[in-house]
Amino acid sequence: MYSLRSMSRARAAPSSTSKRPKETQKDEEEEEEDDNKVVKTVIRKKRVSDPPPVKREKPEERHTGGQIREAGLPYWEPLNWREQFENIKIMRSSRDAPVDDVGAASLPESKLPHVKRFEVLVSLMLSSQTKDGVTAKAMSNLQEYGLTIEGLIDIKQDKLEQLIFPVGFYRRKAQYLKKTAQILKEKHNGDIPESLEGLMALPGVGPKMAHLCMDIAWGNVTGIGVDTHVHRIANRLKWVKKPTKTPEDTRKGLEEWLPQSEWSSANLLLVGFGQQICLPLRPKCSECLNKSICPSSLSKK
Repeated sequence: MYSLRSMSRARAAPSSTSKRPKETQKDEEEEEEDDNKVVKTVIRKKRVSDPPPVKREKPEERHTGGQIREAGLPYWEPLNWREQFENIKIMRSSRDAPVDDVGAASLPESKLPHVKRFEVLVSLMLSSQTKDGVTAKAMSNLQEYGLTIEGLIDIKQDKLEQLIFPVGFYRRKAQYLKKTAQILKEKHNGDIPESLEGLMALPGVGPKMAHLCMDIAWGNVTGIGVDTHVHRIANRLKWVKKPTKTPEDTRKGLEEWLPQSEWSSANLLLVGFGQQICLPLRPKCSECLNKSICPSSLSKK
């Protein structure tokens, strides 16, 4: 306990502040007040000068190939491509090319969604290195026989070859179809994979088929389906930075700049254009609306 003497001493002891002259004490108080003003001013100025929060908008069009077009950043795109693309749309407006009548999207017959998806996959697997009319006939033969997963598993190899002949590499494709049917039954519950990776894991299914299947069967645009027509036209129009040797290289080149909103229509548009106007041999440049702005045109008038 404190004694009365110690308490009285404590009361009597002057504070350290009281010993200092009044002027000094006043000066320090004013200095402290000034410091507080400075601090408040700095804080206030900082708050005023802080930029408002940036409203981040979702990019209108996103691109694969490891590149995303960012606002304000330079990017490469082909000369006159918009005018060329619109001209091709005009030339394809009648929709009367073979791909329009008997392409993969028009061949499925079933109303059942999972069966229809399976038919899309089969038609794409048959279409490689094959004209659309031949693919359509092979699909018709399979559908008459009974195009189901169980049916492809049970059918004899030689019988399947007869049904799909004369599609390109029909023997190999018959093997792919039987193996694929088995995989779909065992690993995918009788449906086709819903991912690009899952589709490309199937025998004989490459990037072109997988991207087209994702679009047609699932309504999910994952990339551009590039076949021999799209590959040829993209190089003729200089729609790739440098000449490409494979359709896959062309796909990657196109996806670096072509707006994603055009990816789904690009295959059907360019395939039909390649079947009717921009032919592999003797292209009909004189009938093409792009003849004056095409780098490869044989007729500039």
